[in-house]
Amino acid sequence: EAAVGAAGPFELLVNNAAVAELQPFLAVTRDALQRSLDVNLQAVLHVSQIVARQMIAQGVPGAIVNVSSQASQRALRDHAVYCSTKSALDMLSKVMAMELGPHKIRVNTVNPTVVMTDMGRINWSDPQKSAAMIKRIPLGKFAEVDDVVNSILFLLSDKSAMTTGSSLMVDGGFLVS
Repeated sequence: EAAVGAAGPFELLVNNAAVAELQPFLAVTRDALQRSLDVNLQAVLHVSQIVARQMIAQGVPGAIVNVSSQASQRALRDHAVYCSTKSALDMLSKVMAMELGPHKIRVNTVNPTVVMTDMGRINWSDPQKSAAMIKRIPLGKFAEVDDVVNSILFLLSDKSAMTTGSSLMVDGGFLVS
């Protein structure tokens, strides 16, 4: 709290930390679950509380974007914990949008497909696994970092002034396939 408080004042926040503990449902460990909950959900909740309190105290409009995943909307093999925590993040974001809206603070999620970050490359390095996923994406490729960044910038900007409580899918059409 002290670190975030010292960095303010804030008008914008992007919560983009994540861990992807990939294990089959029957093999999920208590540690993997706790790590995922800590990073994918609790950190977002606590940092957002600190920043939103500052925004409210300043009396200025603000925007929060939480980076979620297409995995919040679709079950994926070996992703029991990841899908669950990202789904919880989407619902937390909707509640935040409802409760912070009267303070002129917008809250949305960006829900990308696999993004070619270090984590994405590690988790999708198996050619058979990645080919099967890409086959399900109508645009035929994984997302690049800029695809996600541009969507985040849109949701932070005044161009999306009437958008709150929404999930922007950056998935190349994965969810429609």
